[in-house]
Amino acid sequence: MKFLSQTLKLITINLKSVPARWGATLVIVVGLAGVVGVITALQSMSQGMVATLRATGSPDRAIVLRGGSNSELSSFFTRDQAIVIEQAPGVAKGADGKPLASGEIIVIAERKLRRSGTDSNVSMRGVGPAGFAMRPELKIVEGRAFQPGLQEIIVGKKAQEQFLGLEVGSKVQIRGSEWNVVGAFTSNGDAHESEAMVDIETAQSAFRRNGYSSLLVKLDDPAKFEAFKDSLTTDPRLQVDVQKEVEYFSAQSRNFTRTIGVLVSVVGVIMGLGAVFAALNTMYSAIAARTVEIATLRALGFGGGVVVLATIAEAMTLALIGGLIGGAGAYLFFNGYTVSTLGAGFTQVAFSFRVTPQLLANGLILSLFVGFLGGFFPALRAARMQIATALRAA
Repeated sequence: MKFLSQTLKLITINLKSVPARWGATLVIVVGLAGVVGVITALQSMSQGMVATLRATGSPDRAIVLRGGSNSELSSFFTRDQAIVIEQAPGVAKGADGKPLASGEIIVIAERKLRRSGTDSNVSMRGVGPAGFAMRPELKIVEGRAFQPGLQEIIVGKKAQEQFLGLEVGSKVQIRGSEWNVVGAFTSNGDAHESEAMVDIETAQSAFRRNGYSSLLVKLDDPAKFEAFKDSLTTDPRLQVDVQKEVEYFSAQSRNFTRTIGVLVSVVGVIMGLGAVFAALNTMYSAIAARTVEIATLRALGFGGGVVVLATIAEAMTLALIGGLIGGAGAYLFFNGYTVSTLGAGFTQVAFSFRVTPQLLANGLILSLFVGFLGGFFPALRAARMQIATALRAA
């Protein structure tokens, strides 16, 4: 009890002396706030991208691509192959008795980004009635749906936010043809909100495509996915890759997540080392300025262990304050902030930063760890200080 009581008293004394050395204290607080803020912001970008792509798709839908294709943009099917896929066992039937399968094409259009005015790529997806029937999450929120046979476009809300000239009622030139934007849609915040959608037949005619980039099918039982996949991959008439829709879109974020992970590691190590050295310097300076005070406390009976714990506690408290400030700043400035970046196939995917409770907790743990390292060695020096020598130095 005496040890605990002395430790609490010394921690209180140390913290009360902080205002007297406010400039040095700010080095720790501001340094840790910067480290936690930057790392949390970077990780929240990765979290937002992953969440957007993982939200795309449904467990009862599968996507079929040409064998060896890593994205819809590099895939192609003929109409005859599409018919074979539609007739595979396990494909659900609609009310009209027809297979719930949607042959779709992906083409790229250039539009200017709002934030920079530079040209960038936006995906145009050609879909038919079945494509809408299988995507109940897709809802028109402005204007109306496009009419088959007409050069009309509906655009995702995130695409509208990121690109110029996609407002409902506007006309856009795409590869020499004029298209009318007639509606805008939402899709539960998934990757489709970064796209524009057009009638499949009109798109095939306008862009001279006779087949499809991919085939989306609804399964009558998600548990039978493997049987559906095997029936297609063993068919000698086809050379295809079959994936659950959710898994396909999740896979599109892997390279991005890996890149962000490397960036976070490099930035974290550099900034973390800087914060540790700043804390070490600050705590060493604080102890040097309080040599007589510490020696006096030791002479009054405060043990070396008490001094160590109190010094480390002071450094970790300051680090925690810095971590809280950095985490709060990351949340206020970045949470929900929408940006776009290159996804699979060199198209823009819009997503929002997600500063999650887990990321904030990780930031605080990091700040406490840095505070511990920054306070440990100065604490040992204070504990090993020779009382007589320190008092004579006064």
